[in-house]
Amino acid sequence: MSVLMRGAVSGKRHGAAAAGAALLGWGPTRGYLNIIPKTRHPAAHVRVVDLRTDTVTKPGPAMLQAMAAAAIRAELISEDPIVDELQKIAADMFGMEGALFIPTGTMANLVAVMSHCLERGNEMIVGDQSHMHIYEQGSSAQVAGVHTNTVTTLPNGTFDLDELESKIRHNYPHPSQPRSRLICLENTHNIKGGRVLPLTFLQEVRALADRYGLSVHMDGARLLNAAVAQGVHPHTILQHTHSVSMCLNKGLGAPVGSVLAGSQDFINQAERMRYALGGRMGQVSVLAAAGKVSLLDMVGRLEEDHRNAKTFAQALLDCDPPLFGVDMASVETNIVVFHLREPSLSPSEFCAHMVQVGEGEEAALGQIVQVAMIPFFGNSVRAVWHLGISPEDTQLAIQKMQYVVSQYSKEKLKAQ
Repeated sequence: MSVLMRGAVSGKRHGAAAAGAALLGWGPTRGYLNIIPKTRHPAAHVRVVDLRTDTVTKPGPAMLQAMAAAAIRAELISEDPIVDELQKIAADMFGMEGALFIPTGTMANLVAVMSHCLERGNEMIVGDQSHMHIYEQGSSAQVAGVHTNTVTTLPNGTFDLDELESKIRHNYPHPSQPRSRLICLENTHNIKGGRVLPLTFLQEVRALADRYGLSVHMDGARLLNAAVAQGVHPHTILQHTHSVSMCLNKGLGAPVGSVLAGSQDFINQAERMRYALGGRMGQVSVLAAAGKVSLLDMVGRLEEDHRNAKTFAQALLDCDPPLFGVDMASVETNIVVFHLREPSLSPSEFCAHMVQVGEGEEAALGQIVQVAMIPFFGNSVRAVWHLGISPEDTQLAIQKMQYVVSQYSKEKLKAQ
């Protein structure tokens, strides 16, 4: 019996799903692939299309050259002209007074929370499906002593403004409750499939925050994807926020790093918080040089990622039989989140089949193709496009998906 149908026919679907998850390096909770399974075929004959995340990108020749040139100039971060140049480029791009290089996006968000909420027992309001709430280990409470209050994340990544307003506390300094200090937004929104927050929503959130004396922080890990999708300058988005964090890796291609931007007073405070968290590094010129190339040369190419994602999403929608559920209107940037309509095929199993190489597959596809995606939030599958994925790679991913579906359909008919 084929592995494609083993879980459906035997009644041990959960066991098959667990086996698929194990193959992919997954435990019962979300995590990224540890390794793409090796095949018995020579590496030169295998085409890997890695759609797990846009953090798997590698520096190109121009970026590597900039990094090599910077290596001979490496100094302490507070004195490093390359770091200063990167921070100025980011601040100018964002329309902010200052910016700060920080090793990771998670640290950048935590530094922002600590800089806005200076007293333990302060409170921030976040979406219940935001990255900061779900995937950053509760660090705002664990490290900063900042309480989190949540609002329902709507399908487009926004909140209901009435619900948001209802979560703002008004009885400070009564000793029984925390003090509302911060509203956090995510743009683009990861769990919601790379959705772009509407400018009108941002304007309304800022007006609400100003009314009650709160700050607004944007987790803008993929901020520039949002700007490209909306056809606006990043400042048009960020004029409605007090601070923003943005990753220099992901679609922008740097190997490491994020920037945090805001007012100069905010950045002065953030620099102290970064130091306390161990984020101040010496000889960081090499990483800053890569970040400069990201901001100056890589933004324009994000549109290609968006086109490739839409091409794949449309292929899912056009698949016969109709195995996949995908909302084309929600595919706005470089992320595609889709569901499987067939109960007998779990997301973990589907992802396992996409990365395996079956008997006869090379002859059917003309070459060996491994497509890596991840089982995702809410029983879905996520695929993410980046500078390492070309239109040709996207077509290979489509062909592999169609092959897996055809094999699954054949095995299902045999089992009936």
